[in-house]
Amino acid sequence: MSSAQQLVLMAEDELTEYSTEARKIEKLRRKFGFAVPYPQQKAIRDQIEAEMPKNFVAKLVEENRQAVALPFWGIGGLGLLLGISGQQPLDFIATVVGFYIAFSLQKWGWNLEARRLVIKTLDDIEAGVEAVRTEKTP
Repeated sequence: MSSAQQLVLMAEDELTEYSTEARKIEKLRRKFGFAVPYPQQKAIRDQIEAEMPKNFVAKLVEENRQAVALPFWGIGGLGLLLGISGQQPLDFIATVVGFYIAFSLQKWGWNLEARRLVIKTLDDIEAGVEAVRTEKTP
């Protein structure tokens, strides 16, 4: 597993906790300091930034993954309801497809949000190092 993937997994783990973004960044700063040496952090940040999709759909899914996936959860539930009540096995296809798309969208949004959190954390670390450097120079 590469260092970038390791940092993204740490950020995904941090997203599961209910706290502010500033608290998440503060907790991740310590973890990132142990996981990746400071000189490599800039390269990893650039790599993750390059891998982030920049289209409209990706931004929408990153910011509103639950709202985007909601219609597909509804399609899956409706297919399940109609398949059971109407005893029509073809309606179960809508259930499988709807649930799969909804789950995939939410998983993708979760990953995008974790990548954004990694980038923000690495930027925060860089800003802290720059602040210390400017204080030391007379």
